[in-house]
Amino acid sequence: MYTEDNLLMLSALQHILFCKRQCALIHIEQSWQENVFTAKGRLMHERVDQTGRESRRDVRVEYGMPLRSLRLGLVGKADVVEFHLEEDDEKVWRPYPVEFKRGTKKKDNWDTVQLCAQALCLEEMLDISVPTGALFYGKNRRRQVVNFDDELRGQTEEAAEKLHQLIASGKTPKPVYTKKCDSCSFYSTCLPKTFAKPKKVVRYLDQAFEE
Repeated sequence: MYTEDNLLMLSALQHILFCKRQCALIHIEQSWQENVFTAKGRLMHERVDQTGRESRRDVRVEYGMPLRSLRLGLVGKADVVEFHLEEDDEKVWRPYPVEFKRGTKKKDNWDTVQLCAQALCLEEMLDISVPTGALFYGKNRRRQVVNFDDELRGQTEEAAEKLHQLIASGKTPKPVYTKKCDSCSFYSTCLPKTFAKPKKVVRYLDQAFEE
């Protein structure tokens, strides 16, 4: 269990899964760079991240709901949490987190892990199971239902642990260029290709001397 002083931003899970160096630049060095992709994402969240609530029959909706998990050491805010009424032996309002994202569904698990972390926070806070949630993508304006199975929960807990380890180290990893660097807002600051060149020079000189 973490203390209140050790809680990290839930949104940082997406950063560390995308790139450890980017995560360190943001959360250790307190740096931020914006490009067209981050700007679109920020504007989308500004439209939905308004605290408030509404109710309609068997669904209650909370906007900008604060979240916290002492077990995972995370704190943040949900875009939307819907509470769906279930009536079996007794009435139960089941939480259903909904996260808004720009673009379309990603092949990586960054978005689903972030949403799962919200579900784990809700389970801890409200002492109720949260089996599913949804990601709403701005480009096709459709929801993708996400099941919080054991595999995804394990990935989320692992990501939270890696995040705490990185922040506790206080060290920013060296850059390693991959194709996803091209869409990163930190590209001009990180310069992954530039930092990779000296290694090639050293390798060339080593080979030359061996000959």
